Amino acid sequence: MGPLTDARWMAAAIALGERGRGRCAPNPNVGCVIVRDGVVVGRGWTQPGGRPHAEAIALAEAGEAARGATVYTSLEPCAHVSERGPACASSLVAAGVARVVAALRDPDPRTDGRGHAMLEAAGIAVVTGIGADAAQRSLAGFLTRQALGRPHVTLKLGLSLDGAIAMADGSSRWITGAEARAHAHVERAKSDAILVGRRTAEADAPVLDVRLPGLEDRSPQRILLASRHPRGGGNDEEWITIASPSAIATLEGVDWLLVEGGMGAAASFLAADLVDRLLLYRAPVLIGGGRMLGEIGLADLAQAHGRWRLADARQLGSDRLEAYERVRL
Repeated sequence: MGPLTDARWMAAAIALGERGRGRCAPNPNVGCVIVRDGVVVGRGWTQPGGRPHAEAIALAEAGEAARGATVYTSLEPCAHVSERGPACASSLVAAGVARVVAALRDPDPRTDGRGHAMLEAAGIAVVTGIGADAAQRSLAGFLTRQALGRPHVTLKLGLSLDGAIAMADGSSRWITGAEARAHAHVERAKSDAILVGRRTAEADAPVLDVRLPGLEDRSPQRILLASRHPRGGGNDEEWITIASPSAIATLEGVDWLLVEGGMGAAASFLAADLVDRLLLYRAPVLIGGGRMLGEIGLADLAQAHGRWRLADARQLGSDRLEAYERVRL
């Protein structure tokens, strides 16, 4: 198979992996496609709770058709045996696949190259790097946890044309339109947890669920940034409370964190340099005298440049979405 064909099937594998995002932490949301003679014979993605792995699902679907086939996976097949299942690299060897194309090497020290080595020792051809950029975005939650010991953080902001995130009295429902709000609910569905500050919880008593048909069961865990539980913010057992942005490192089973509000929470995460991705929903309205972000820790204007890279831009009804990724050298 040529590079273009490999890229096509890898894109399909990465897209499948997105189905597991926000549901399988601490395991990565891997996608896998098995192709034989140009036909898909097996496909899979990491299941809720982290097992079965994507390769195991795809191999089960392929059956005997996996022998001699090419496997496309967004991450190196695992090399460690777990009480929850065998190593995927061993399963691929046993299935007799001919070739494995992996977008990324697995940074987990239990695998980290050992999966590829097991495949190559069995005479299976291994190709890496195809679709690497897309796979890094798709697996950013797992990769951030491995590299930095914390979840990947997305900060969502709804803005007016003049940069306000709320009226002078603090009201912000609704700056953006229905299409932008629906997109924000998709982002919730792809997150393990969603965070707001104490003032937002007390003022709005937000439910923070997913209200899209068919995705209601994907509502994320609710996190509160506060020194104490808020009045009127729901039952204590429904929230996890953390005292500072850095405490996100202690959140178990959270690799994808969405920060939704309010101004204090947004500013504190930016000041701590814990935001990896910005989602700016810009509405075609002028507020004038509205509330802006507070201090985010910049000593001079020069520090503001070169920190963010535009990753996506699209129109959502009358609103404009811009997604930026933090540039970390």
